[in-house]
Parts: sequence; C-alpha cells; structure tokens
Amino acid sequence: MLRRLALAVCSALLVTAASEPSRTPVLVELFTSEGCSSCPPADRLLQRLDSEAIVLSEHVDYWDHQGWKDRFSSHAFTVRQESYARRFGLDSSYTPEMVIDGAAEFNGSDSARATQEIAKAARRPRAQVNLTRLPAGGLRIEVDSAPASGDVMLALADPAAQSQVAAGENKGRSLTHVAIARSLRKVGSVKHGIAFRNEITLPPDAAAQRIVVFVQEDGQARVSGAAVLAPAAASYKPAP
Repeated sequence: MLRRLALAVCSALLVTAASEPSRTPVLVELFTSEGCSSCPPADRLLQRLDSEAIVLSEHVDYWDHQGWKDRFSSHAFTVRQESYARRFGLDSSYTPEMVIDGAAEFNGSDSARATQEIAKAARRPRAQVNLTRLPAGGLRIEVDSAPASGDVMLALADPAAQSQVAAGENKGRSLTHVAIARSLRKVGSVKHGIAFRNEITLPPDAAAQRIVVFVQEDGQARVSGAAVLAPAAASYKPAP
C-alpha cells in the first residue's frame, strides 16, 4: 500500500509541459500597471491570448507614485522594459506595451497586431524546451536545437489575481490579471546547436505558480524557444 502511494505521489510530481493546454510556444510579454487607465483593455487581451500562447504579465513600478501602488509591480520589470525601449529605438517606455518573442513591440491593446505577430513568430526556427517538475521542489530544464546562442530565463508567475483599486487612475475598478510574473532570472546559457540540460531547486511557493522558461538571444533580443508548466498544487491562493 505504501509503495503504491509513493508511486502515485512521484507520478503527480513528474509533470511535464505536455500537461498544459496546447499553446503556441511563443512568448507574449505585457508591460502593464494597475495605476494606468489605458491598461485594463490590454490585461483583458492577455487573458484571451493565454489559451493561444505563453503569456507573462510584467507590472512596472513607474506608475506607483500616481496614487495607487500596484502590489505586483517590480523595478526589475521596469528595467527589463527600458532595455526593450533602447533596443527598439523608442524615446521612452510606455504602458500598456506588448512584446512578442522579443522581436516586435506595439500597443498592448492591439488585438489584430498581437494575432499577426504571434503567427509570424511561430513560423521562425525555434528551440525545443522541455520542463519537468521533480520531487522535492526541483525542476529539470532541457533545451534542444537552439537556433542561436542565448540565455535560459526562468519566470515564476501567479496564475491569476484580482484587485480592487481604491485610488489613482483606475479608482473604483476591479482589475483581473493572468500569469503575473513575480520573479525572472537567468538560470543558464545555450550555445547554437548544443543541447542544454540543468536541474534547479525551486522555492516552496513555486508549487502554486506557473513556471515559464524561455531562451532569449544575447542582448535581450529575440526569444527562440519557450515552454510553460501549470501549477503543481491542487489549489491556488494569490500571493499578497
């Protein structure tokens, strides 16, 4: 009996990317803020795209002085967006901004452009990224056939959350978010044509979060592969 129970637990923990709904392995980043009145339509668009691609909602912090502090905001995402602004030759960062596979940026509420850019990105050569949750909170990352050298990036994201905004431009509104990035870090590097494999330890909270791993070419350039894993926990409570 104990042996069967142990096998069942191990089977539940060994969750691969195949357990997620079928999504095009294209990364869709939305730079947004609860303090921005133009952002809710983009947030809703990201929710619609969630079944089609691998999405991340990255909340910037430069709206936090406008009367409402976004509890999901992080200066790290502001810095990431600034890097994109320099690469795309923009005068400044703005919200809402959507970036598809690190290769195209546009107003995050533009549904037609999003569909067009996701389809275009899906036609490019892509690395195969495979993810496996391991017992005791581990994660195995495998990357094959990378079309270019780059960084292997790991994002942990809350699946969904809702906020009642009490001040600022969205005062009185109830806002809903999906795939809210809470951390993003480099966990390795890939070389063109050389397979990558690594096992890392995840924080305890990661059991209730989505795991997104993507390969991004040097200089925060094009994303050449991505994968996502659903939360391992049976139930999820949004982080405060």
